[in-house]
Amino acid sequence: MTTTHAPPSQHTAPNKRTKISLEPYLYLLPHAVLFFVFTVYPIGYGLYISMHRWDMLNPNQVFVGLEFFRNLFTPGTPQFEFFWRTLLNTTFFTVVSVPLLVASALGLAVLLHRPIFGRSFFRAVFFMPGILTVSVMGILWRWMFDNQIGLVNAARDLLTGAAPIPWLSTEGLAWIPIVVGTIWWTLGFNMTLYLAALSNVSVSLYEAASLDGATPWQQFRFITWPMLTPITLFVVITTALASFQLFGQSLTITNGGPSRSTQSVIQYITEEGFTNSQISSAAAMGFVFGLMMLILTGAQFRMMARDVTSSEGK
Repeated sequence: MTTTHAPPSQHTAPNKRTKISLEPYLYLLPHAVLFFVFTVYPIGYGLYISMHRWDMLNPNQVFVGLEFFRNLFTPGTPQFEFFWRTLLNTTFFTVVSVPLLVASALGLAVLLHRPIFGRSFFRAVFFMPGILTVSVMGILWRWMFDNQIGLVNAARDLLTGAAPIPWLSTEGLAWIPIVVGTIWWTLGFNMTLYLAALSNVSVSLYEAASLDGATPWQQFRFITWPMLTPITLFVVITTALASFQLFGQSLTITNGGPSRSTQSVIQYITEEGFTNSQISSAAAMGFVFGLMMLILTGAQFRMMARDVTSSEGK
């Protein structure tokens, strides 16, 4: 009779406490230190300054709470008048320049994506202004639109004999060199992004559309544009954020004039802090403007994520 022996019972070893490894945190430590020193500390210190009547010559700073923030929302104060006026100027510049920058970059990219003669040369020509500093760009366009000796007025005089137009000292017209100069300066970057996106569109889609009798406009509308939607959203977001940070162009071309009609909000914050020596007021303005940019960025990224998700669902 064969006796079957049961296998020896296997006792599960007690769970040992998981040992935490410090190695991953050591890799993160350099970035964490830099993030704290250059981001967290300046933000906290700026908030501290905005709540005190800051005087760099006085070691004892008077705590005033939210006084400088209230000034921004109290009609009749200079801070209320000039902050919201310059914010409106910046918004106007963004609303005008962003569609032009996106449309012109897309048009150039579609044109230079084709196998035309000198394609590489023209790509380089449109991209090269982007390597200039904002000061060089501003001086160049200020000279071109100078009221008396500018190249634009000289060309008008040569072609039509008309009197010079005071571009830089006329409200409304002063925006033209700023907007046109900004488009000329930053067009190449967006164009390069679109060129990279166009290279990923399969040629077979256009070949199939041609066989079905689709016109060039129909190919662009139903193939090119839908395929470029993700990069278009990225271009719109980055261009809008860059436009809201308008500073160097208006400073060097018009110096915010005439009558502050082209002064950007960052230019006014700089003036409040360093020209008027109102450091606390400038810090409060910076926080309010930064919060607005965070809200705008969050809304745009939410829109981009929703669009990408819907595209993947299709």
